[in-house]
Amino acid sequence: MFITLAYIVLFLVCSWGIFRIDQKSASLSKSVFIAIFIGAVIGLSLHLIHADSSKTVIDWYSIIGNGYVNLLKLVAIPLIFISILSAINKLENSAGIGKMSLTIVGCMLFLVMTAGFVGLLTTQALGLDASAFGHMQSTLTADDVTKTASVSLPQLLTSLIPTNLFLDLTGARSVSVIGIVIFTLLAGIALLKVKKDAPEEGAKLSAAINATQVWVMKMVRIVIALTPYGVMALMAKVFSSYQIEQFASLLGFIGACYLAVLMMFIVHALLLALSGHNPVQYYKTVWPVLTFAFVSRSSAAAIPLAISAQERFGVPNTIASISASFGSSMGQNGCAGIYPAVMVAMIAPTLGIDPLSISFLAAMLPAIALGSIGVAGVGGGGTFAALIVLSTLNFPVALVGIFIAIEPVVDMARTALNVNGSMMSGVLATRMLNKSAGEPQRQTTPN
Repeated sequence: MFITLAYIVLFLVCSWGIFRIDQKSASLSKSVFIAIFIGAVIGLSLHLIHADSSKTVIDWYSIIGNGYVNLLKLVAIPLIFISILSAINKLENSAGIGKMSLTIVGCMLFLVMTAGFVGLLTTQALGLDASAFGHMQSTLTADDVTKTASVSLPQLLTSLIPTNLFLDLTGARSVSVIGIVIFTLLAGIALLKVKKDAPEEGAKLSAAINATQVWVMKMVRIVIALTPYGVMALMAKVFSSYQIEQFASLLGFIGACYLAVLMMFIVHALLLALSGHNPVQYYKTVWPVLTFAFVSRSSAAAIPLAISAQERFGVPNTIASISASFGSSMGQNGCAGIYPAVMVAMIAPTLGIDPLSISFLAAMLPAIALGSIGVAGVGGGGTFAALIVLSTLNFPVALVGIFIAIEPVVDMARTALNVNGSMMSGVLATRMLNKSAGEPQRQTTPN
């Protein structure tokens, strides 16, 4: 009990210190960086005490960490709805909404296929082979394979269309966020028609939407201000929970995944530079978002942070909202791009297939794109994305089950890349839409 109390007091003291620093510097990124360091130190120190005491401390810390994640999920749906609706409210007509949405989705599919290619190249360069894991037992069930193999592309696309808004508001479906975005776009188009056909009623609706946006944004900023404390608690949990020796036999696979993720972050930086952006400024702006995604392993919870970061980088609110929302369930660079591609690169040589041949890439990359939609359609993250890709290529799927045990370790990096891919889609889509419209690219200096 004394140890638990001491760690609670330690957390409160550190939180007060971070609060004072935040008041002086007014920099969320700086506060988050300090919180990461403190959380890691606390988490590592918990390895030195009795296991039961360590678990009790983490249970108390989880009130802050998991509570922060829950608050972000709580404000995500109102933020998505009002942000998109408010942005459409400022449009003169609905002609550009479809083009904007298709551009964002196109950027997502391009990035996830690029991630798949990067994962393939990285694994080939490291020389990993699936035969090295043949002695391990797969934990994959027949139900997992059947559930994935039975899903077709038309079914996946149909599953994105909502049938009950209130059901999606509860998050009951794996594609609930996309369903809400689609409903909001429909509501926004209807709003523009009301403003045109019934100006008086339209003006009342417009005023109500603007007032609601101000209210919701105040609520979101309150939650975002809690980021350093939530991240510190989550980081302490991460560093206290995982024992690297438990995964010694799979370190090659873990290393390949992390290296591929790092390479994809570099590719993102190159794409930013080629599109006329400053990669250093971009990563400074999104750093708190990537940190939270890494320690929380939740793309959905990162939606409010991702929207806010894109706006600070100059992405219009509508594009930021759609890209962050869609990116929580589809086009995920880590889960649907890197992860399946690493497995494909490991299996292909054992089947006598050259994974870098043009014919094979022509089959694999569309399968990656299909899998990125499949993550939303079936749920289950990287495991089901890998199942979809391997099944599409007629590859054996047993390897997927072997890596389920270490998926949480890999998932931290995957989630950070997923969220960055969604934000990159917003940035690139903004650039493409501005260029097609002949408008100058707008950037803002991050706070």
